[in-house]
Amino acid sequence: MNPLARLGVASRRGFGRVVPDPFAIAVLLTVVVMVVALAWGRAPLDMLRDWSGGGGLWKLLTFTMQMCTMLVLGSALAAAGVVRRGLASIAHRAPTPRVLVALVALVSIALSLLNWSLALIGGALLAREAGRVAKRRGWALHYPLVCAAGYSGLMTWHGGASGSAPLKSATVEGMTEVLGPELAAQVGAIPLSESLLGPLNLVVSGGLLLLGPLLFWVLTPKQGHDPEPVAAPQLPEEQPVSDPPPPSGAVERIERSPLIIWLLAAPLAGALGLYLVEQGVGRLGFNTINLTLLLAALVVHGHPVRFLAACEDGVRSCTGIILQFPLYAGIMGIMGGAGLSSALSRLFAGAGPGAFAVVGFLAAGLLNLLVPSGGGQWAVQGPILVQGALALDLPVSTVMMAMAYGDQWTNMLQPFWALPLLAITGVRARDIIGYCALWMVAGGLWIVGCLLYWA
Repeated sequence: MNPLARLGVASRRGFGRVVPDPFAIAVLLTVVVMVVALAWGRAPLDMLRDWSGGGGLWKLLTFTMQMCTMLVLGSALAAAGVVRRGLASIAHRAPTPRVLVALVALVSIALSLLNWSLALIGGALLAREAGRVAKRRGWALHYPLVCAAGYSGLMTWHGGASGSAPLKSATVEGMTEVLGPELAAQVGAIPLSESLLGPLNLVVSGGLLLLGPLLFWVLTPKQGHDPEPVAAPQLPEEQPVSDPPPPSGAVERIERSPLIIWLLAAPLAGALGLYLVEQGVGRLGFNTINLTLLLAALVVHGHPVRFLAACEDGVRSCTGIILQFPLYAGIMGIMGGAGLSSALSRLFAGAGPGAFAVVGFLAAGLLNLLVPSGGGQWAVQGPILVQGALALDLPVSTVMMAMAYGDQWTNMLQPFWALPLLAITGVRARDIIGYCALWMVAGGLWIVGCLLYWA
């Protein structure tokens, strides 16, 4: 067995950690920031106004709805029959266990660059099917390794087409919502040509797309060399989606007609085409990405009943976003009102121009363990990093992407977003965290190297 494969086997032993519920973390973090603001000299009543006023709890309502919509539509797209069948066919094409695991990682990362919720559900579905394939073929494979590969895309998503910070920053309105009018006026909008489509991100995300499958390929012991193979559990086979019962009347015939789908899809396609012609790809924002997801989900389902059922499943995953985003906005309001954001910006700026982006990356990775949301993290950390970048005369786009990379980086240790994968695959967080940690270390070294080169 090669050294990295031995390391993979060793890493899955002894891992396990107890982390409070993300909602509890958000509440505790709010209390900590309140205490720090009071100690910093902010008057109690002013602190409460900062927290609950227009620049506090309810500042990110638009952002909250955009994130929920993206989660619901991405999940609905992944749940479509044609997508599920496509994922299953990929798993069946793998000739060896190593290729199977590498394929799962490759697809998960590729999906994440399209949409994070699509990768979250699609990666889990592919990992489950890969486990079934290995079991049917008698391959002695450690099933949690396949599941970790299915989750690997959550460490690359923020550099893709659904990245919260780059999409929010692509419009003046989005920048104003997060940074406030004064700071947003200094920066202006950051087109995607400078963020997601910029050379830094193309190298970082392209490198991760190649590195991930290679790492998981090496981590997989050769057939018969794994001392602790674990087969996939007895999971129920996928059942074909049954057609709804025949309509009982004229109203139901209208409600269930595929024509309803196309009556909406046609103008959506026209609106998307018009936007691309008038604005170009570089000005894509949250709303346009969600429009694209809505159009794609409608088309692949092709039937109102199936589309609505898939969306209802996705809605159940929105609870954390709905409840936690106001708390993140409140934290942002307290930090701004008390001057904590400016103080942290000066502290970060002390690292100097060469190391500022790396410091921002590491800080974002640490903060992500407390704020498991790219959008929420950009709301909290964005003003701090932007002020520091302006003070050091650094490109705001580079600093913003450094924060995005840090946010995605420690998702490998953050259990919040892994919950859907754990439910679909039947594994426990402690079963996959060792592999995820190794992927985090390898990807982190690549990202830091790129940031230092671009400094």
